[in-house]
Amino acid sequence: MPDAILDDISHRRYNPLRGSWVLVSPHRTKRPWQGQQEAASKIELPKYDPSCYLCPGNKRAQGDVNPKYDRTFVFVNDYAAVKEQQAEYDPPDQDGSLASRLLRAESTTGKCYVITFSPDHNITLADMPAQTILPVIETWTKIYTSHLDPHSPLAKAAEPTTLPPSASNGNLPHQQYRYMQIFENKGQAMGCSNPHPHGQIWTTTSLPEEPSLELQNLQRYRREQGGCNLLEDYAKLESEKGERTVFENSSFWAGCPWWGTWPFEIMVIAKEHKRALVDFDQQNKEDLAEVIAEITRRYDNLFETSFPYSMGLHQAPLSGTNEEIEASHFHIHFYPPLLRSATVRKFLVGYEMMAEPQRDITPEQAAKRLRDCGGELYRRKLQ
Repeated sequence: MPDAILDDISHRRYNPLRGSWVLVSPHRTKRPWQGQQEAASKIELPKYDPSCYLCPGNKRAQGDVNPKYDRTFVFVNDYAAVKEQQAEYDPPDQDGSLASRLLRAESTTGKCYVITFSPDHNITLADMPAQTILPVIETWTKIYTSHLDPHSPLAKAAEPTTLPPSASNGNLPHQQYRYMQIFENKGQAMGCSNPHPHGQIWTTTSLPEEPSLELQNLQRYRREQGGCNLLEDYAKLESEKGERTVFENSSFWAGCPWWGTWPFEIMVIAKEHKRALVDFDQQNKEDLAEVIAEITRRYDNLFETSFPYSMGLHQAPLSGTNEEIEASHFHIHFYPPLLRSATVRKFLVGYEMMAEPQRDITPEQAAKRLRDCGGELYRRKLQ
């Protein structure tokens, strides 16, 4: 257990993955679960919604019609954040002027996809057993593999694959992309406008800020520790200690990280060095499906509501140096906003925006509560 005094005093915890700190104030909320109490919520949605642009057989905004899919379905986002083709931008010469130093911009292109997790409109990952989450992981792997740099060490480990016709639109990428971000925003609290279970995949020619920062620290740790992997070491440490563990199996540790910012933040980390999805064998994929099912079900059981979160996979870039690829380690972040109940949220404002992140409930307290939320999904008991 961490020093008992840390349960009573404000303190800062270091995040070696980002090289940053978080302020912890446990004395502010001794028993954070004794807040607002609400009745358990049901999902009052139909299995099929004729107005949903993600349901099988429905027409999307741009006029394309979805197939009558029965597992996952992938298509190029009709309103993509980045485009494959756009007007050329040539930055002004770096002439040393004030403007050239402070007013910088660069062109970024890419391709964005939407992936539905199920044909059913009225479920979430929390409702899905592991065997029905497995096709989602297989689809993630297929999309990632199809965008790999053929010169990457990962290309040798990857099984041959092609994009589903709905995702490729008959076209190969116009250029080699640097990074692929796979993520899900669940719930209106996280800006999700469509309840149909789905996630997104954005590929870009640039390396985004957050994975870039993590990759720098992963490389630094590997150099300083003689080839050891930061997250592999961390998962082993947490598995041994146990107090921040929520769930684990033979392939993955899942728990509330020592440095977590959000009240019930969870990281899923491969126990062995897995650089990306293409390094997984069949058992790894099945274990990941089990972990995702366990985590999302516990989230919903915690406040007996459809628990909102942003979830994202971090893994090796599609194209990079050997050092970058080998230092990468597959992990997933779950960032949920709820604090006390289904409607009482944690806001990162004021001090958090102007100084550094702050949390009240400790990761150890959060992990214990989530461990205790296992078992049957609460909604099934309401029927």
